[in-house]
Amino acid sequence: MYTPRRFLRRDSPPHIMTLVILAGLGALTMNIFLPSLPGMAAWFGVDYRLMQLTVPVYLGVNAGLQVVVGPLSDRYGRRPVMLVALVVFVVATLGTLVAPTVEVFLAFRMCQATVAAAMVIGRAVVRDMVPAEQAASMIGYVTMGMALVPMVGPTIGGGLDAAFGWKASFLFLLVAGLGVLALVWADLGETAHRQTSGLAAQIREYPELFASRRFWGYCGASAFGSGAFFTFLGGAPWVGTEVYGLAPGTLGLYLGMPALGYMLGNFLAGRLSVRVGLDAMVLAGAVVCTLGLAAATVIYWAGLVHPGLFFGFMAFIGLGNGMLMPNATAGMLSVRPGLAGTASGLGGAITLGGGATLAALAGVLLVPGAGPYPLLFIMLLSSTASIPCAAYVSRRRRVVTGV
Repeated sequence: MYTPRRFLRRDSPPHIMTLVILAGLGALTMNIFLPSLPGMAAWFGVDYRLMQLTVPVYLGVNAGLQVVVGPLSDRYGRRPVMLVALVVFVVATLGTLVAPTVEVFLAFRMCQATVAAAMVIGRAVVRDMVPAEQAASMIGYVTMGMALVPMVGPTIGGGLDAAFGWKASFLFLLVAGLGVLALVWADLGETAHRQTSGLAAQIREYPELFASRRFWGYCGASAFGSGAFFTFLGGAPWVGTEVYGLAPGTLGLYLGMPALGYMLGNFLAGRLSVRVGLDAMVLAGAVVCTLGLAAATVIYWAGLVHPGLFFGFMAFIGLGNGMLMPNATAGMLSVRPGLAGTASGLGGAITLGGGATLAALAGVLLVPGAGPYPLLFIMLLSSTASIPCAAYVSRRRRVVTGV
């Protein structure tokens, strides 16, 4: 249990389900349309690689927005920033439905990235309400619920595409956005102590975070660990369609495998973070993810190429990240608790920026005849790089305190 702070607008914090639904909308926006990418490319008469940019470019814009959203929420409060972001998201989603060309569609798709505020502010709200170890546990439970959304998101998108065409997924997002906007208006109480300094002054406080080696350790573990997942988002639709010849509905089911593992990892984070500690959970998650991807690579190389095996092993990406991400996030936010919103935005930007780069790289390297090897190698290298970052954070905490 936690004792709520004095709130600026309400005398109680938001319900945990509000935070789950907020985070879920962000996840849904990222992946519901993935089974429709080949059909969207055909609709607009463009090459699949151009349509695939909806993933890495969206992640890049999302990352850039997080740099601004964090300080804005520290300066003006969590509630007003979240409401404005959701209004822009709803308008942008409407724009994707009426876009006459792929260029206009991509522009509105990038505007949808304002939903990034949901994750930034959701994490900051949790850190506003509870201390570090409890924050990791609470974030774990919140994102465990959130994992249900991306697990069923591609399945919903594939089914909607099969029945009504690709636009049905974006109509679904429009309705969901309106519903979440109403929920936030009714329930999201203000949890931040409003800053008196301006936005520029807030951004000038970034060097305080840059000087913390622990902050960079947590960011590195988060960026490289989640990089494997974002690479999967960028390349798996191509692998499913071109390598395995899967229909959109079937592909949607397979794309939900990492989310299934993520839900289990979040459950473990929620149960064990307070008992075991942030750093041990970050390291364990990095190792689990890497071992699973190494096994998937060896199995495919050995000639076992069934799509059930390939996508089944992708659950280890979710399992490892489900353990790693809530704890790495809580660690970032706890390095300088007074800059929780700023740290959430900056850490999220670094994580998504790295993910956008890796997703774009997967799109470039996945060519006919290459099979899934480029995708597997990029994911494995990214996940492996998260291990020394996680180990450094653990060692740093033991050697130096308060850094």
